[in-house]
Amino acid sequence: MAKRVAIIASNGGLETAYKVLNIATAAAATDAEVGIFFTFEGLSIIHKQSEAMLKLRPENAHFAEGFQRANVPTVSELLEIAIDSGVKMLACQMTVDVMGLTKEDFIDGIEVGGAVAFLDFAYDADVSVTF
Repeated sequence: MAKRVAIIASNGGLETAYKVLNIATAAAATDAEVGIFFTFEGLSIIHKQSEAMLKLRPENAHFAEGFQRANVPTVSELLEIAIDSGVKMLACQMTVDVMGLTKEDFIDGIEVGGAVAFLDFAYDADVSVTF
């Protein structure tokens, strides 16, 4: 039986995007079933304009050079890897509504649904992580 990993992404920023997508793609690579629930600032990770929206905090600006030197994939590339690996990505319906967004604001492959939809997945998770 495959392991199940439930991730909640509620914060924005490039650091958070890398944390979320690193865990998600690593888990998917081990054949785990992975679901990510994006809410509040975490929605910026899956936004079509994420490259412009996701910034390093000033105290972490030195990471940019390290990411390039280590050949770390971009957030867009990691999202593509995650989607291709079957990671389920769910944007919080309530937050989408509150922020005046629509499904069209997000990259392809994103579903919009309520917390209950994610909880149905997360109740059976072997690992739960929140960023």
